[in-house]
Amino acid sequence: MKTKIERRIKIKYRIRKKVSGTAERPRMSVFRSNKQIYVQVIDDTKGKTLVAASSRGLDAMPKKEQAAKVGELVAKKALEAGITTVVFDRNGYLYHGRVKELADAARNGGLKF
Repeated sequence: MKTKIERRIKIKYRIRKKVSGTAERPRMSVFRSNKQIYVQVIDDTKGKTLVAASSRGLDAMPKKEQAAKVGELVAKKALEAGITTVVFDRNGYLYHGRVKELADAARNGGLKF
């Protein structure tokens, strides 16, 4: 029987076979821990992180609100860096809860994916 982590990693690799970021359309990767949520906008052709944001320092609010703030923050930083469209990489997590809140907030912030 597989653990939750092994299952997520298997799903992650299946997604990463199809999703890749370029300079014109970088990959927006989400990492969710028990307490925090992190997001990076990555150009896979160069192997560089273009923009990053996290919920560290936003501990006084519920996790879904933290995710929404991080989504708004990454959208703002990406637009300042000249990035308007991204490919969303949910990193093996279900598109539900905090991951969905982050994606919706990034869309409302001006990113297209």
